[in-house]
Amino acid sequence: MIRYEHPLNERIRTLMRLEDLFIRVRHFSAHEAPADHHAALVALFEITDVAARADLKTDLLQELERQRQVLAPLRANPKIDRAALESLLEEIDAVSAQIHAQQGRAGTHLRDNEWLMTIKQRTALPGGVCEFDLPAYHYWLNRSAEERRHDLGSWIEPFAPIAAGVAIVLRLLRENGRASRHTAHHGAFQLMLTTTKVAQLLRLTLAREIPCVPEISANKYALNIRFIGVSGMNRGAVHDGDVDFELMFCNL
Repeated sequence: MIRYEHPLNERIRTLMRLEDLFIRVRHFSAHEAPADHHAALVALFEITDVAARADLKTDLLQELERQRQVLAPLRANPKIDRAALESLLEEIDAVSAQIHAQQGRAGTHLRDNEWLMTIKQRTALPGGVCEFDLPAYHYWLNRSAEERRHDLGSWIEPFAPIAAGVAIVLRLLRENGRASRHTAHHGAFQLMLTTTKVAQLLRLTLAREIPCVPEISANKYALNIRFIGVSGMNRGAVHDGDVDFELMFCNL
């Protein structure tokens, strides 16, 4: 099965972009090759740009506090796993405190580093980080993998509270939904939305062997999905057959 996720507002879209970038940073920084550490640094620069929104920390803190207020009364519910609930509430409190303690916008420590900002500017140019353009960066890439990983760790660590906050919010969002089965006749599906179906995230699950991908468009009135056939890496026309899929509306 392949799962496709479609955010329905800009806030969730931003959080999902950050989630993807944090995954890439962790993946590439764990390796040893200079090319992997270059990829990790480029992803860090992208995180800096995405997280530069002045209201990101405020949004995260407000959402974490809202979730804490929703979850705390569940302590009295005998059907709730008390240990799991307490663990989640402690996690929310700890991450909120860490985010609140940070000064300035996320990524300030990178923006204040002139050497890193020079590299960031060059990465925007095709082939802009060749050794003859940035000899100091070439020198850094030729240091030992352990030294490079130490530097990367010091640049990644200040983002840890933001990454943890993003992970909590998206985890709660994905867990708060109910799946339903549908069929797109001749590759097309439409669903009129009501107030009960207002969602922040759509999760669509499709059998891996079906050679098509979903194109999703939605507004507050209707959801439209077209399943586009694929051949190799080429984009085809709307799939002619019926497509069975699972759909989940997720909301915080």
